[in-house]
Amino acid sequence: MNEYDGDVDDANRRRATKSVFVSMLSLASSSSISNVVNGPDDSVAFAMNSKSRVDGYAVQKSDKEWKEQLREMQYEVLRNGATEVPYSSILESEVRDGVFACAACETKLFDSKQKFKSGTGWPSFGRALPGVETENINPVAAGLVGAELRCKTCGGHLGDVFNDGFLFVGSPAFTSGKWYCIDGAALVFQPRNGDSFVAGDVSPPRKQTPSWLEHPKINSQTNSLPQ
Repeated sequence: MNEYDGDVDDANRRRATKSVFVSMLSLASSSSISNVVNGPDDSVAFAMNSKSRVDGYAVQKSDKEWKEQLREMQYEVLRNGATEVPYSSILESEVRDGVFACAACETKLFDSKQKFKSGTGWPSFGRALPGVETENINPVAAGLVGAELRCKTCGGHLGDVFNDGFLFVGSPAFTSGKWYCIDGAALVFQPRNGDSFVAGDVSPPRKQTPSWLEHPKINSQTNSLPQ
């Protein structure tokens, strides 16, 4: 096992879970897949593709250089093939018009017009731009556990693609038949209106608790006893 393989057994389970997760939900509810529970556990899994992330790619850097350039979660996802915790990326809820690019080399990977809410906690798309490389894997295996996706320029891990896009009725995935399940930390969102770029390794803001759900404030003043 080379340095990029990680825990193959764990990766197999995690990638299979991503695919089966939505299938089970679609059977349990015929309404909306977006109103679901948080998804798999937060244990770290790694992409099981044994192909080098260095050889054959236009942008090549040493591991030390990648560590210096990327932040912790960006590095773990892009260079080690880790899977981020569901709903941990601010880009999962991003709905503006723009392009999602590689956080390592700025290669354009996904157009916002192909993004949709899968309800799984990961940014999801129905189609990819030419900058995305799909793992060459047996079609049967790809249907069961998905195929790894990489940046075609730097070899960075992006996520996985599954052939169950038909489950997401009314979404770009339903039209293409494919569900591109992406780790937000691998991406940087570039809005077309000129706003600042948004890095996907940033956590979404915490939702404020409605005032009527807040605990009542307790007066901590100590009452003095009469003399």
